[in-house]
Amino acid sequence: MVSLTTPVCDFGQEAVDFELPGVDGQLWTLDKAKGPNGLLIMFICNHCPYVKAIQARLVRDCEELKTLGVNSIAIMSNDPNEYVEDSFENMKAVAEKWAFPFPYVLDETQQVAKAYGAVCTPDFFGYNTQLKLQYRGRLDASRKEAAAENVRRDLFEAMKQVAQTGQGPLEQIPSMGCSIKWKV
Repeated sequence: MVSLTTPVCDFGQEAVDFELPGVDGQLWTLDKAKGPNGLLIMFICNHCPYVKAIQARLVRDCEELKTLGVNSIAIMSNDPNEYVEDSFENMKAVAEKWAFPFPYVLDETQQVAKAYGAVCTPDFFGYNTQLKLQYRGRLDASRKEAAAENVRRDLFEAMKQVAQTGQGPLEQIPSMGCSIKWKV
């Protein structure tokens, strides 16, 4: 497992369109996923300890962001041949177990992850209502274990600001996680 950190936010970069199958049986596009005040695109997977450590917080924050008009979508781009835990069937099980309040979709060709420049799981891309990038940072201080309950909610606070002003914070701490498992 290679641990990586995300690059700094490229403010204003436009979101790339996609059409990906969800565990809910629907095909999801950028337009279908976005909320009236923004969109959070998350590259996650099932096996990564960094993602496992934040599942409950991710669900909580995405539920709260939805009340602010910011929708979320989670994309799984790992090669499931390398990690069976990341299979589509296991994606369905994880989404059900955690009651994901967002679509969980499969990027089987890995073209979406490449188009976004995703490097790790979790990797967060926060967009404003014009689908211009405003946040590329961490959820909070969690690593392979969840941080203390009272830590600053970096992602939530940033996306709340995006929902209210259309602009993300200038100071952002990169996300850290397992490298995306690219097909060879």
